[in-house]
Amino acid sequence: MKTGDKMKERLIAIEAKYEELQNELSKPEVTSNIKKMLELTKESSSLKEAYDAYQNYKKIESDIEEAKEMTKDPELGEFAKEELIALTQKKSDLESKIEIMLLPKDPDDGKNVIVEIRGAAGGDEANIFAGDLYRMYTKYAEKEGWKIDVLSEEHSDAGGYPLVQFMVKGDNVYSKLKYESGAHRVQRVPVTETQGRVHTSTATVLVMPEVEEVDLEINPNDLKIDVYHSGGAGGQSVNTTDSAVRITHLPTNTVVTCQNERSQVQNKEKAMQILRSRLYEAKLREQEEKVGNERRNKIGTGDRSEKIRTYNYPQNRVTDHRISYTTKNLDRVMEGNIEDIINALITEDQNRKLRES
Repeated sequence: MKTGDKMKERLIAIEAKYEELQNELSKPEVTSNIKKMLELTKESSSLKEAYDAYQNYKKIESDIEEAKEMTKDPELGEFAKEELIALTQKKSDLESKIEIMLLPKDPDDGKNVIVEIRGAAGGDEANIFAGDLYRMYTKYAEKEGWKIDVLSEEHSDAGGYPLVQFMVKGDNVYSKLKYESGAHRVQRVPVTETQGRVHTSTATVLVMPEVEEVDLEINPNDLKIDVYHSGGAGGQSVNTTDSAVRITHLPTNTVVTCQNERSQVQNKEKAMQILRSRLYEAKLREQEEKVGNERRNKIGTGDRSEKIRTYNYPQNRVTDHRISYTTKNLDRVMEGNIEDIINALITEDQNRKLRES
């Protein structure tokens, strides 16, 4: 079976399923069942883009047949030939878009994310760079209309963060930020450098999809929960109650802390959010390792130790090493203008999947 025939076969199946769902959604027994209605609406929404594209595709095919007939007309023949060329190109362009629509979807793409940034190699300068990356993502989130919610932060005396964890909420956040996981390297003259020498430092970024309680069950008996005084910058206590929370997941020895909220209950809730995402991410990593080379062929799910991007201040240059992408707009990138880099990563990811399929 040709690729075009396979594509059309899938589109016909999607059309039938979408129309079946629309019919189900109109039934009184479904409209009165909120849970069922939400479930069917979500499934219907996931098919709508491909369904609409197929309706457009069928219209173009119909127009092409009409144009072919018109080429036989003595008066309209030349016009019809031009129209046929334009319609054929339109059909080809739409086929390319549909191929991407039909690629397997990452089930986590629509989720909010928890981002963890750590200062790594380079001491104070690494922590300062971690703070710069946090600001970059905050600016990018603002441009996308997303909301940032800080979950936990440790301040460095020199500025920046040894660790900052935050949630990003909005539409399809994971589909874009998932490519940011890995080691980010900065090359610049640190503020502490007296002789003007360029230093290299790194900060690591981990992007995890938000995980609901229903997605991942955690046995309460597997948890060790400690409470302690919240600590501010330089180690001072920021309040006088034991509101900070540390949770240890004993089977995996995963430790998470949260101290940003005034209430112990709120800190525990946020710590559990981080823990669920950590355990889910580890589970995904384990599953992908079993698959073997598939993980190495992916973009954006790299280990934290994998160097993914370099920010070179003397040359105002940013290079993403995974796709050999370079831009000379580092100053704009650090102001949150990272959409060009992310779009290039998405395009390459889609192209790899198309080659594999």
